[in-house]
Amino acid sequence: MAKKRPQTKAKRPQLTDGEIPVVGAREPCPCGSGRRYKACHGRAAAHAATELVHRPFEGLPGEGDWVALRELVPAATVELHLKGGLPEGVPSVTLATVLPMAWPALRRDDGSVLLGLQNDTASGDISRDLADTLQRALTAEPGTPVQGRRAPAEGPRLQDLLDPEGAFEPVVHSGFEFWVPDPENATPEVSASLERANAAAIPTAKLTGVDAAYWCETPDKNHLRWVMPHPEERLLDALARLHAAGRSGLGEGTRLVGSFRAHGLTVPVWDLPSGVTAEDVEKPAAEFAERLAAALASEAPLTPEERRARGGLTNRQVTLS
Repeated sequence: MAKKRPQTKAKRPQLTDGEIPVVGAREPCPCGSGRRYKACHGRAAAHAATELVHRPFEGLPGEGDWVALRELVPAATVELHLKGGLPEGVPSVTLATVLPMAWPALRRDDGSVLLGLQNDTASGDISRDLADTLQRALTAEPGTPVQGRRAPAEGPRLQDLLDPEGAFEPVVHSGFEFWVPDPENATPEVSASLERANAAAIPTAKLTGVDAAYWCETPDKNHLRWVMPHPEERLLDALARLHAAGRSGLGEGTRLVGSFRAHGLTVPVWDLPSGVTAEDVEKPAAEFAERLAAALASEAPLTPEERRARGGLTNRQVTLS
């Protein structure tokens, strides 16, 4: 038998971690390990991109309103304030609950920017994804939408781009006319699209006397959904104290029915009679806020009745995100 010739392999160049470029997940890793990128140096990047940030809006002005606009409110806009002011050629930056065609962002013909909030995001950090979209929108050609993508794992977050002292004042709309600068003179196609979107929007209003509380109207009953900043366990204890004492309602015929979690915050929900408007619930909500503050301050152990009330509230709790 002929002898096998010894085979030699050229030594692959070894790159340092800082030199590893990003390639396709199934491509060989550029580091020369012989493994696919997703199983080698791409693993850390993928983990960073998918790790869930439970409170993505923490530290932003109006955190509760960010949560509400992301999960509860059909049509609303908010003027955003950037650190260092607006770039040249960008007259305004506006956050919108949703944009036409579910665009992540839109640079209008006049250079202004609309940033959509209720879009699917590619990573586990909504704040980082939105910041990436915002940065790309600021430099996009006027009159063009911005498409979604996975944000770089080390990219900035909204907390890095927005002015922490800037006001966050949502304006709730009855429809989506804010999509177009002049809805009265829109084309028939745009008018038809607006009509369809408006027909699906649930009537919603923001209370003025308390923070991050939103009334909505549905066919059978109305609701108040109130995003609260308090630690969840302490808030549930306080709600249980009030519920057991018969003081958790917002007036005759109203009822605290439970709560849900959204982006790290707890959102109690009340059922309201169909005739109760947002204006009707303003004063009861302000009075409830005072009762809640006193209950939150209590250090007394829960009574058996309060523990049962707490159990009922937690059994009806769900998590949206």
